Amino acid sequence: MPGRPLRDEELALILHLLDGTPSTTLRESLAGARVTDMNDGGMGSIRFIRPEAHPIGELLAEAQYLDSDGVLVVIFLNDDKIGQLFELDLWKVDSSPLVCYPTPASLLPSKQ
Repeated sequence: MPGRPLRDEELALILHLLDGTPSTTLRESLAGARVTDMNDGGMGSIRFIRPEAHPIGELLAEAQYLDSDGVLVVIFLNDDKIGQLFELDLWKVDSSPLVCYPTPASLLPSKQ
């Protein structure tokens, strides 16, 4: 299968983001997940590879992080139309490359 396995820091971040969702199926699907790096200018976004591609579905979780250069990074975890993980989208608001990958401990408190 093409792509690559999740890196440890990606897995930790996704598991943390999934803590706010009820689905254990999504957590279990991470064990053999394959991903590809998205062409995002080095911001660290990844897309999950599936045998059959489906369009983006819903936002599962959102978080924010201040990169080590002080620039805000907004993080979105999305599923696809059939409820499988679709992408982990990291968007650095100035569109510059990510300097340090976010960890669960480095995420900003949510504004709920």
